[in-house]
Amino acid sequence: MKKTIISVMALAGLMLLPSCKGSKDNNLSGAGATFPEPYYKMIFKKFTEQTKADVSYGAIGSGGGYRSLKDRTVDFGASDVFLSEEEMNVLPAPAIHIPTTMGAVVLSFNIDGVDSLKLDSDLISGIFLGTIKTWDDPAIAKENADVKLPSTPITVVYRSDGSGSTAVFSQYMSKVNAEWKDKIGEGKSLNFPVGVSAKGNAGVAGLIAETKGAIGYIGSEYAMAMNLKMAQLKNKSGRFISVNTKSISAAANVNMPEDTRTFITDSDNPDAYPISTLTWILVYKEQKYDGRSIDKAKSLKALLQFILSDESQALAPQINYAPLSGVALEKARKAVENMTYDGKKL
Repeated sequence: MKKTIISVMALAGLMLLPSCKGSKDNNLSGAGATFPEPYYKMIFKKFTEQTKADVSYGAIGSGGGYRSLKDRTVDFGASDVFLSEEEMNVLPAPAIHIPTTMGAVVLSFNIDGVDSLKLDSDLISGIFLGTIKTWDDPAIAKENADVKLPSTPITVVYRSDGSGSTAVFSQYMSKVNAEWKDKIGEGKSLNFPVGVSAKGNAGVAGLIAETKGAIGYIGSEYAMAMNLKMAQLKNKSGRFISVNTKSISAAANVNMPEDTRTFITDSDNPDAYPISTLTWILVYKEQKYDGRSIDKAKSLKALLQFILSDESQALAPQINYAPLSGVALEKARKAVENMTYDGKKL
């Protein structure tokens, strides 16, 4: 019964669109996080097929998504990290965070002859600070006694653009490692003392794939899609956990505030992958601004309802994302219903 009701709600959302399908006023544009881009491309294509409303999306990084929303050059922004109070206050009007799917930030590596690698926060910190320089370092060997590690120099790869992946990764590391917190810190853009940079998840993944001895942090979907090797990470319970949709979903069993702004890293769940994350679409609560029509606002609401439908969420694991947990999905749907036009509920 519940699924039937939700499906009817999603259909009702599509029916909000005006009858002149495919008109310019129905078309939508968004920009932001590179991590969810493959999922969004798939969902947006299906939305267009059903409604004839085109949805364009520029994967320019979470920082770019925030700036685009602030400048009102897009209908929606996208970010792998929720906005701070300071960022929220800089926006010209109140914004809503809508979780859309879940994933993880993984440590992908390219080491000849090595298929599995175990890392804890001390090793990750040492690698990214440059104090651990080669793959046969005794500290790495201690955690990987069953692996023959080469003397290959380590090449760290990190994001050059303002990135939600950087923010999630560094938030986790700052939470669990004092040296990282003191010397690197957290944020969407950071000054790493060693390594080379690349733009976007795709750029980092590509550089890892072509560089022997490389290691870098990327969205899990990119690593899986490119068949890159991913390290097992030690979680809060002391277990080394591989990343998959099950271990990502295990991290989402947390108390979530009504505005959905929360990190799910370093979960207490013993089965959880420690750098799991939500990703959000950001929209203005009041949709009547800069001459926007009600048709445009209804089209945006219909898109958001479509993303949060059972059908769309069920597609996430097919391309290595995890569907939203029950709590996150419920609160995301409530957030969409809070959108207004000229002060009235859409």
